[in-house]
Amino acid sequence: MRCEVVAIGTELLLGQIVDTNSSWIGEQLALSGIDSMLQTKVGDNIDRMVAAISAAISRADAVICCGGLGPTQDDMTRTALAQVMGVELLMDDDRADIIRWMFRGRDRSMPDSNLLQAMAPQGASFLDTQPGTAPGLRCPITVDGVEKVIYAVPGVPWEMQEMMTAEILPELRERGGKASVIRSRTLRTWGESESRLGEMLAERIVELDESGTSTLAFLASGIEGLKVRITAKADSDVEADQILAQEERLVRSIIGEHLIFGVDEDTMESVVLDLCRRRGLTLAVAESLTGGLMASRLCDVPGASSVFRGGVVSYASSVKFDVLGVDEGPVVSEEAARQMAVGVRAAIGADVGVATTGVAGPDEQEGRPVGTVCVAVSVGDAAPVSMELRLPGRRRQVREFACITALSLLRQELISSAAE
Repeated sequence: MRCEVVAIGTELLLGQIVDTNSSWIGEQLALSGIDSMLQTKVGDNIDRMVAAISAAISRADAVICCGGLGPTQDDMTRTALAQVMGVELLMDDDRADIIRWMFRGRDRSMPDSNLLQAMAPQGASFLDTQPGTAPGLRCPITVDGVEKVIYAVPGVPWEMQEMMTAEILPELRERGGKASVIRSRTLRTWGESESRLGEMLAERIVELDESGTSTLAFLASGIEGLKVRITAKADSDVEADQILAQEERLVRSIIGEHLIFGVDEDTMESVVLDLCRRRGLTLAVAESLTGGLMASRLCDVPGASSVFRGGVVSYASSVKFDVLGVDEGPVVSEEAARQMAVGVRAAIGADVGVATTGVAGPDEQEGRPVGTVCVAVSVGDAAPVSMELRLPGRRRQVREFACITALSLLRQELISSAAE
């Protein structure tokens, strides 16, 4: 079963709205074992909509059109579907009554334009699930003697998701007969570039291309790390999970456990907090160039309060000197970072301190080039450790990379100290 998605709306092309609907639909299709090879975005132009939908249904067994089912002039999905099917639009009086009833239930009068939502291409049917005033459509169509189907759902995410879950996905699974299962697992890494990981896994990727048992893909995700996604297709959940587990073990053996900090929804912050929690350690942060970003990320993790005590945003040099006890002098240095990590522990009363300082840009500072970053970690009675590096990108990217680098250094220290 092959299914394509056509997202409709000029606002998607202009970037005014991010197309999260297609991503969600693609994920749900994969979980149902339905192949989704292509997703298309098209603006509110009837000719281009007809061309996009026609092209999609010529390639696929089913198409899901998302958006353009409202009551305004630029909502033309119904008209486009009628042209693709070669039929007329017809008014459905029963559906019109349902829409009127929904307006009455909200104690509102219904504009006449909403009756457009009760029209459907001849031969199409409305989906029973209708959480809003825009009903979804099921449009059977025959292409070159093959029976296919086009679905139309609203662009409002929660309305679309209800229709997909209740009716469309079950119907697609039934139409596809024995469906395979597609599962993915994401290994989150930090410490090597995307190109270097590609070199390390190149031979394995070639082997997988030949065997077809699973695939490997890379996704650079900034502060979330560099992701290595393993995808497996099998006849059952159990078989897919076995393939993923086997491939994960192999990938770990190739690139090394030290680079992999988490799996799937793990973040560097959640992993570090868990490591501290297991050892009964509390954490504090001292941030210069990151300006509170690291503390904010830590606070985003549920349950962070059991570990994270707080932080000092020592953006001005005087705050480093007066609050954290850093020696007066250059502040973009490993020594300054180490003193910040020790100082914030004392100031806040934590077992562990993490510090960042550097030059985010756009100008040099203390003669140090943009992207120069120094991070440090202080754990217990051990001497603080630090590192200096040059990070790529603009101001925001340098700050984000500094956060994950500092927390990565803490992760390594917690693991190594626990092993001693």
